Amino acid sequence: MKHRFLKAICALCLVPAFLTGCWHEDTEEPDSGQLLISQEMAEPVQEEVILPAAFTLPYLSGQSLDPVTCADGMQQVVGALLYEGLFQLDTQLEPQPLLCSGYTYAPETYTYVFSLRSGVTFTDGSPLTAGDVVQTLRRAMSSVRYGTRLKNVASITAGDGTVTVVLTGPNTGFAALLDIPIVKAGTESEPFPTGTGPYAYSGEGSPHLTANRSWWQSSSQPLETICLSAAGDRDTMLYQFTSHDIQLITADLTGTVPISVTGSISFQDADTTILQYVGINTQKAPFNSGALRSALSLGINRTAVVGAYLSGHGAAAQFPVSPVSPLYPSELEETYSYDAFAGAMAEAGFASGSTRTATLLVNSENSFKVSAAEQIAQALSAFDLKVEVQALPWEEYSAALAAGSFDLYYAEVKLTADWDLTPLLATGGTLNYGGWSNAQTDHLLAAYAGASDRSAALKALCAHLRQQSPILPVCFKSTSVLVQTDVVEGLNPTMTNPFYDFTSCTVHLREE
Repeated sequence: MKHRFLKAICALCLVPAFLTGCWHEDTEEPDSGQLLISQEMAEPVQEEVILPAAFTLPYLSGQSLDPVTCADGMQQVVGALLYEGLFQLDTQLEPQPLLCSGYTYAPETYTYVFSLRSGVTFTDGSPLTAGDVVQTLRRAMSSVRYGTRLKNVASITAGDGTVTVVLTGPNTGFAALLDIPIVKAGTESEPFPTGTGPYAYSGEGSPHLTANRSWWQSSSQPLETICLSAAGDRDTMLYQFTSHDIQLITADLTGTVPISVTGSISFQDADTTILQYVGINTQKAPFNSGALRSALSLGINRTAVVGAYLSGHGAAAQFPVSPVSPLYPSELEETYSYDAFAGAMAEAGFASGSTRTATLLVNSENSFKVSAAEQIAQALSAFDLKVEVQALPWEEYSAALAAGSFDLYYAEVKLTADWDLTPLLATGGTLNYGGWSNAQTDHLLAAYAGASDRSAALKALCAHLRQQSPILPVCFKSTSVLVQTDVVEGLNPTMTNPFYDFTSCTVHLREE
């Protein structure tokens, strides 16, 4: 986690997809949001910190807050206080039981039985039932936001305080996919569906949230009331944030479209499952050589890339699993060494002085990605292979990947929290643009999916990937929560919840 203060003119853009699992899984899309800090300002613009009289969040008036179908961004920030899932992802991207008290898994039938926590009620006082959970999850199966992560679900049925999920194949990490917010059945079409969270919506007077006194966790909240301010669009929301009419938004600080704001702002990063990597056309010479691919992996100084070209908003990673996860095989990592890179290139036959050229594609709309790609291309061009960057508009870039018309490409994808790498690496995988097909890879992917010891299985897979290097992981991006400086103390956001452990926070308001 990173906590920094900005007391200068900045440019930022709202993350339209930050909360409650809202990034579209298993897809690669243009980003939407960035924050740029001027490096040439002699004296930062100072602003006196004036605490607000009330803590206020933005929302889209007239649009549903149903967490399964609502618009990305503002609605989900508010929704994080209203709704809860069977599980929640912690700061290590691990699933922790929430509305679920425990579960069993029958590997021979791929069947999970989740027991609901007893004594949980919705904010209207009605009890949480298995029927409520089943209805939400069934809706999620056909939703844009959650449909991909639930694609391997064969059936979901309700029992007496239990929910049974049958999968089409093994997945011992399935619980990590069930942070989907649950709403009371029958209220999903209302503007503010009923949830079980620490706050409830109140329309009395001005719209606001009130602390849920019957919350099953029985923890006191740092605020009795959170005000809501209607914002018709993103620009209005950003103006409200600049003027301190609202105190918190979410942002992708290495995204695409900059929008200027001013003021005294602090931000805190949250680790994510968003992988940036170099893809390789493994069907095309010379990249069909495992020795060359592995040598190129040694040529990427990942820590330098994150620090210099993503402004530190990420975590360097040599494997396609976040280094904050307990599953990450840190013991397999190799410290960056130019000498090691040189030796591997010579061993692969690419230090003879005979030049060969290759092109690295990158999405032109994102300047952070273009800069990272250019640095990587320069580093990889130290010997015979000379890599040139070609920045393409998104439509041309994605069409080239789909057609296999590339040597290398710089990409970003949000992985699911069960760390299913099948789309990227399995034979015929939906994101396997490089055409990688390897029986051992497929075997290790299948073994990991059904493993009782997931750590050991993933370590074996990563050891194999280090040798073959069908893709070259670079880092996992961070997303950020931005707040008015000095207002919230102790904020500890996660990828899916900016208010994670909100009960431990202190909110400072102006005394009237």
